[in-house]
Amino acid sequence: MDNLPPLLISQFAELLERGKIGKAALVVDVRGGEFFPELLSALDQISESSVELRVLFLDCDDEALVTRFKETRRKHPLSGDESLGLAQAIEREREVLVPLRERADKVINTSRVTPRELRDELKRTFVEADDAPGMLIQVESFGFKHGPHASADLVFDVRFLPNPNYDREIGHLDGFCQPVMDYVLKRDVTSEFLRRWEHFLEFVIPQFEAEGKAYLTIAVGCTGGRHRSVCLTNWLAAKLSEKGFHASATHRDLVRTPSENLAPKSAASASQAPQQTFEGAGNWQNGAVSQEAAGDAI
Repeated sequence: MDNLPPLLISQFAELLERGKIGKAALVVDVRGGEFFPELLSALDQISESSVELRVLFLDCDDEALVTRFKETRRKHPLSGDESLGLAQAIEREREVLVPLRERADKVINTSRVTPRELRDELKRTFVEADDAPGMLIQVESFGFKHGPHASADLVFDVRFLPNPNYDREIGHLDGFCQPVMDYVLKRDVTSEFLRRWEHFLEFVIPQFEAEGKAYLTIAVGCTGGRHRSVCLTNWLAAKLSEKGFHASATHRDLVRTPSENLAPKSAASASQAPQQTFEGAGNWQNGAVSQEAAGDAI
């Protein structure tokens, strides 16, 4: 249901219970106008009931928001009588939404995702994750040169590791390819980092779970988002899965600069897919993804 006034949310939750409706989604934003401040109170009431409540916050960079408003030629809901310009209205909207963003179980930045990618992410989060016990962990690679990761709970910068991009023999490959994985993972500095990284996350992840967090996003960034971050993201998702966590890997910037068709077939990458995803369990052995797994990644 779209744009339900916050004052009616509690009644809507009661109808769900009475009608034994398993799942429902409410879209609420600043279009609620003067009634919007009642939203947090309504969420508190639902939290005290038997209805399971999860809050998803969709975010977006200012530049992308401005472009979208111009393309649709719609006024911003807070523009009012034209006294506020678009940039000012967006800034005001961010201020109003701060308490809701802080309360969110999951935040997704939609600036660089396609509708299909957003749909797939929602499916992973609210459909597939319901069948898995415990907190859902998403590990996502990205490239700093394409912008910071805006919705991660934890961000790790791995640009200090040796960069295979400058090796003429493997620079055109990506982090799914065995030569790149060997280049990155078989360095002493990488081994030491992985050891410390694993110990840190073994401590901090249970703390997030103890706080009742349902979703945890871990971002791993290198320069371009194709080599080091991809390799380490796959490694971490597999390692967490081995330890019993429900973890998966996605790659934000892998398709921005697709690999050239120069590699032998045995080292073919999966970088032509529109959204790279690697489910951690079962496909990672001794620091390497099997060629079959790499070829099937989507």
